[in-house]
Amino acid sequence: MEKRGLANAVSTAGIRDVSGLGFSDELRLGLRGLVRRVWAPRGVKIVQPVELRYAWRYLVLAVDGLGGTLRWAWSASMQSAALAPVLSAWKDAGVPGLVWDGAASHRGRAVRAVGLPTVIQPAASPELNPAERIFEEVRRAVEGRTYATLADKQQAVERFLTDLAATPSRVRSLAGWTWIAAALHSATENRAPS
Repeated sequence: MEKRGLANAVSTAGIRDVSGLGFSDELRLGLRGLVRRVWAPRGVKIVQPVELRYAWRYLVLAVDGLGGTLRWAWSASMQSAALAPVLSAWKDAGVPGLVWDGAASHRGRAVRAVGLPTVIQPAASPELNPAERIFEEVRRAVEGRTYATLADKQQAVERFLTDLAATPSRVRSLAGWTWIAAALHSATENRAPS
């Protein structure tokens, strides 16, 4: 994103109140998990169990790093029609807009029909999205172990996110980036009075 790109994009999207603005993305969470690196004494063989079944759900997450809040929901797919009810619920709950990547489903007809203002981030730039930082913590908490069912893994993620959401200061430390605060402040400061 070019310099002051976020501030300009937020203003262009017509987002007037940036408090509660969500930085959003999806994480495919499945039984076929990741093997995590672990520390062990030299010469000790590490054995990590790996689940070989393919089953997954999508965690749809919106992070307000400045306010220290998280919103999340589960989706069976990343298709626009599957994401639209999530966005509709967030809009009804007062989310003023979303900042997310330009995936096709994020630009789909069903998502646009919800009417929630969106700002599209540049392609292949996870370093611009605080939701990716939360996903790192989710992976750290749940990957590297096996689960009997996908529902068990979802429950582990739910417990982690509930604990994280109960500590807004921790969410702010993970996702309340100063450049975002400056950009959003600039977007509200430079807005013409109505």
